[in-house]
Amino acid sequence: MNAPISEISAAPRGRVPFQTLRVIFALMIREMGTSFGRSSLGYFWAILEPVGIIIVFTIAFSIIFKQPPLGSSFPLFYATGYLPFGIYNASQSKISVALTQNKALMFFPAVTYMDVILARFALISLTELTVSVLLFTGLLIHADIHVVANLTYVFIALGMAILLGTSVGLMNATLFEIFPSWRTIWKILSRPMFFISAVFYLFDTLPGYIQSILWWNPLVHIIGTLRVGIFPEYEGAYISWLYVMILALSLMAIGLVNLRTSNKFIINN
Repeated sequence: MNAPISEISAAPRGRVPFQTLRVIFALMIREMGTSFGRSSLGYFWAILEPVGIIIVFTIAFSIIFKQPPLGSSFPLFYATGYLPFGIYNASQSKISVALTQNKALMFFPAVTYMDVILARFALISLTELTVSVLLFTGLLIHADIHVVANLTYVFIALGMAILLGTSVGLMNATLFEIFPSWRTIWKILSRPMFFISAVFYLFDTLPGYIQSILWWNPLVHIIGTLRVGIFPEYEGAYISWLYVMILALSLMAIGLVNLRTSNKFIINN
């Protein structure tokens, strides 16, 4: 006999941490199969996609400009812009549909909505960090660039990109269920993000009045942080980690509050 609707979304009581980790790991394996197993390229697609976009940027802008806005390597400059944006975009887009795509699993007593979110977060983090390290290592070796990267700035930038994407995704995962119209509104609002995030240009080179507007885009700070870590000559005086962290944690709090107060409606809707 099926459990009453009011009890379906209740978290299992008495579950020990080992059981939680086992459930999360099982969900990660399932996510790997559904995300990468459907393509013949599998995990290679996670690397080929950013490589292809970076190559397109390199070819297009190297025809127009003699040298990149920063450094001497077109691929490396555009990688520092696209990879953080790609990490953010992948995180927010995949986590925003985590509840919708896994709603059937949450009818099992052993699985909670937080298990679903944490499993997808862990898989995205491992995948995106691995891809970023491989790409940057390959670009530095291929271009024969002797750069001593500031790894602290590099990993802070990548970590903030994952955190921001996760926070936005968590907030949207709940809002998509509570307010279905928000899905359409978000698509409209997020379309210009690629062009206003300093992906293929430097924030410092923009007119002051445009800087004062784009400064509020957290991706500008994240991409700037990565460029500080890769290019020693770049200062990035405009960067504010505090702003990015406060915004990301605030959005995450909204998502967690929504899950706490509306989880039965979200799961059973």
